[in-house]
Amino acid sequence: MRRFYSQRIQGIWLICRTSFVCFEHTFVTFVVKKNTLIILFMFSSLLANAQSEKLSETLTDLAEQLAADDTDPDAVTTYTDRLHELTEDPININSSNENELSKLFFLSDFQVKSLLDYIHTTGPVHSVFEIANIPGFDKETALSIIPFIKLGKTTEDNLVLSKLRSQIITNISLKPETVDTSSLGSPLKILTKYKFTTGNITGGMTMEKDAGEKFMTGSPPLPDFLSGYISYGGNGVVKKIIAGDFSARFGQGTNVNTGIRRGMSLVAPGYMSASDEIKPYSSTDENRFLRGVASQISIKNFDLFLFYSKNYSDATLFSSSGRSNDYFETFYTGGVHNTALLQNKKDAVSEIAYGLDISFNFNNLKSGFSFSRTSLSLPITITELDAVKFFDFRGLNSNTFTFYYNLYVKKILFYGELSTNDNSTLALVQGISLRPSDRLTINSILRNYSPGFTTFYGQGPGTGSKTSNQKGVLGNFNFEAAKHLFLSAGCEVIYYPWLRYRNSGPSWGAKREVMIKYLPAGRLTVDVSYNYRLSMYDSDNEQGIADQEKIITRTVRTAIHYSAHNNLILGMRCDYKF
Repeated sequence: MRRFYSQRIQGIWLICRTSFVCFEHTFVTFVVKKNTLIILFMFSSLLANAQSEKLSETLTDLAEQLAADDTDPDAVTTYTDRLHELTEDPININSSNENELSKLFFLSDFQVKSLLDYIHTTGPVHSVFEIANIPGFDKETALSIIPFIKLGKTTEDNLVLSKLRSQIITNISLKPETVDTSSLGSPLKILTKYKFTTGNITGGMTMEKDAGEKFMTGSPPLPDFLSGYISYGGNGVVKKIIAGDFSARFGQGTNVNTGIRRGMSLVAPGYMSASDEIKPYSSTDENRFLRGVASQISIKNFDLFLFYSKNYSDATLFSSSGRSNDYFETFYTGGVHNTALLQNKKDAVSEIAYGLDISFNFNNLKSGFSFSRTSLSLPITITELDAVKFFDFRGLNSNTFTFYYNLYVKKILFYGELSTNDNSTLALVQGISLRPSDRLTINSILRNYSPGFTTFYGQGPGTGSKTSNQKGVLGNFNFEAAKHLFLSAGCEVIYYPWLRYRNSGPSWGAKREVMIKYLPAGRLTVDVSYNYRLSMYDSDNEQGIADQEKIITRTVRTAIHYSAHNNLILGMRCDYKF
């Protein structure tokens, strides 16, 4: 329920943002939701492009669909920001560069490869409806990507983009509650984002104060979280240079992935493309980003990414001698510093990370190699006698090596990735997507993450907070059973070879889902789905070894949307969980 309200509030923020961004004036919006008062201040230059209400609806719906299988409560905001950036800088759909097309991150690897193959064999795309006839696409998908693409030649006219455009958004929220005397600051939560663009230069800044935190801390006084960047993007050999805060993702993400967390939907037509990218960081997660310098160099079919970062992370320090703090056990990832105890955790450990990614494109084959090294200022030491932490990382330094590929052959996409650490533990991803007919798409993906595999900045497909201690296989299909009628179904089995939270032994789980989508007209959409989840947890036995019991949940969901008018949309959703 809390996540549901969080997504609703984030959706309201997006609608206000995209509806009024084109005006020179200032708007103040008051929203009351679940005893929370939110005040939105928005300023934007006159040169910003106007966004219609239809665009707001498209961004909100797509962001919520992408976040449906994500456990991160801020996932909707993350996807919304990425989609909004694409509307401001659309992708040229006729680009023959795979990394460029992969910026449409919500497309699957199969769709990206299929689009590239179509451009190479047939020529440039001249109409959005032409995209609907490309293998892996349909009319609905083609229409949904309209806000994020442009057609025409690959050469661009940057005269308009040379003008200065700027935007600032401030979000102030207050939740009425009993005053917490342990808090260091006011109960206000304040978030401010600023961005400017002129020609090939982009810059921005993000400032956040959580409820209970001091507004300004340190010397000189600064907000509790302050992030900024300046970026250059070119069309020559040097494609991009970023100084400041940035995110990066290479291959399937088992080595480096501080960007989009890739969920595993059982009924999706594919999985989000595994693109290589570096991009400026403008989110509010205080842990999952890099701070330093990154660059991208491209020469024909060769891409080279280099990055260096020195950042500080929160942790609770301990002393082995009783005189000075010389080790820690775990990172603190909450990001809130509203008490003296939490304030002492802030920026306790420095992390130096650097690495590179090299990739080659040969027609329908792409292969690459990644390397990253992370060095900590203090070692991680496990002193607690906890069997769950037996395989956890210990020490100061970690090196990770990765090889990845994807191969597209006659409507079949093979892709995979293999990563290894200093301790020879592995992370393996192998998948296949095929389209045996125009109406049928089949996908399968296997993953095997060893219990001891460690990556500080990576996250592979299908994982929670760690890319380790998990084996799984997932398969699904999407079938156009009749005109306007689509059937999707999938199944996933997961095995955990070592102990984990609430499990004192190896455990397993399973997921199944069936969805029927009916699109009788452009104004009406009907979705009906059945969802099955099986999980295993320790029983509540007070004595002896805990038994594991199966927890099974089933959900039936119905969603109906009807566009009665261009400015009026009626919707109903009914969920029954048992």
